[in-house]
Amino acid sequence: MGRLEERTVGTLFVLLSAVCFATLGILGEFAFRAGLSVPAALTLRFLVGGLVVWLGLAAHRLLASPPHPRLRLPTRDGLVAAALGALGYAGVSYGFFVGVERTSAGLAAVLLYTYPLFVVALAATALDERVGGRTVLAAVLTIAGVALVSWTGTAAFDPLGAAATLAAAVLYACYITASRVALRTADERVLTAYVAPAAAVSTGLAGAFTGTLSLPTTRFGWAVVLGLGTVSTALAIFAFFAGLKRVGASRAGVVSTVEPAVVLALGAAFLGETVTPAMLAGAGLILSGVVLVQTARE
Repeated sequence: MGRLEERTVGTLFVLLSAVCFATLGILGEFAFRAGLSVPAALTLRFLVGGLVVWLGLAAHRLLASPPHPRLRLPTRDGLVAAALGALGYAGVSYGFFVGVERTSAGLAAVLLYTYPLFVVALAATALDERVGGRTVLAAVLTIAGVALVSWTGTAAFDPLGAAATLAAAVLYACYITASRVALRTADERVLTAYVAPAAAVSTGLAGAFTGTLSLPTTRFGWAVVLGLGTVSTALAIFAFFAGLKRVGASRAGVVSTVEPAVVLALGAAFLGETVTPAMLAGAGLILSGVVLVQTARE
């Protein structure tokens, strides 16, 4: 596969990941309607996601021809995977929800999706990835688009909420950069298989500490949990790692910001949320950034 084809496949993987992650908000809302708390929904999401990935790896070994991915990670990669799940995924989710609670969902989303700037900076300084001017411009366009898509109006500014959400953005950037390093030696499927259970342990401990863990009591609730685990977690994380391995941290971070535009469409389709001209303009800026970073030559 040529470099251009590899980059195109990688970009498609990252876009697929963004679509899958975008379902998290819709399915999360359904989970809350089914009576699940945030820690319970997250814990079940990661448990089911981890189980799906491990079952997929087992099926691959039984049905597919060698070579098979090595299931046991070296000690260093295993520790990195555990940290990515327990600290990265869990920490980003926690920081974001503190921001939502103390400010507003729109303002928190704007602050969280500043992470591509941190990804570009980290990729350039820590990974020695060349970041061209078009990639930087793409980051600016996508962040401007996110602001238009996500802004819901003037919200009371809360320093703690804003700080928590910005910390989540920095942590997410670190997560993407650390994942890029881990993928130099680890298979994306195996890395996903370790990240999801580690995140489940972290969120499960948080739920146990706060006494908010529970199980669904209806078929609808279990169906939502299954969707959270398979689409929003297993497929989303695997597709992101697969794309990240092919296009690098800076491009993956920028391309994945198409997610708010997908959330906008899903919210309108399934939750009846209003789509304004400003939101459509923001979606256009995001898509422009994605096209620009895909065609950038570094």
